[in-house]
Amino acid sequence: TPLELVDNDQLEAVQEQFRTGAMSLGWDPTTAQVLLEAYPITDVDADADADESLDEDGANEPEMLLVRMPVGTARAFAKRTREIVGAGRPTCPLCGYPIDADGHTCTLPGL
Repeated sequence: TPLELVDNDQLEAVQEQFRTGAMSLGWDPTTAQVLLEAYPITDVDADADADESLDEDGANEPEMLLVRMPVGTARAFAKRTREIVGAGRPTCPLCGYPIDADGHTCTLPGL
């Protein structure tokens, strides 16, 4: 990873703007870039209806976030992501789910 791409600054709190469902990772050989596609979370029934309503030219395709990264940037992104995910968030001793910075509410099964 090139030194100028290293980002070890402390992260700020996330302001959620969307939630991602399916994601895909690809390679564009024409531009030598890594592609990251993120699709919104969808309901299974909504997906079935959407598939039926697609035009032959695909005009009704779902929204997608597309990120293109040169190889060096993708390496730096992957390295930083491993560090952040590896650090994790504290786990709730009752339900096992991560505890967010603003607190956590869990419901125990059978109560």
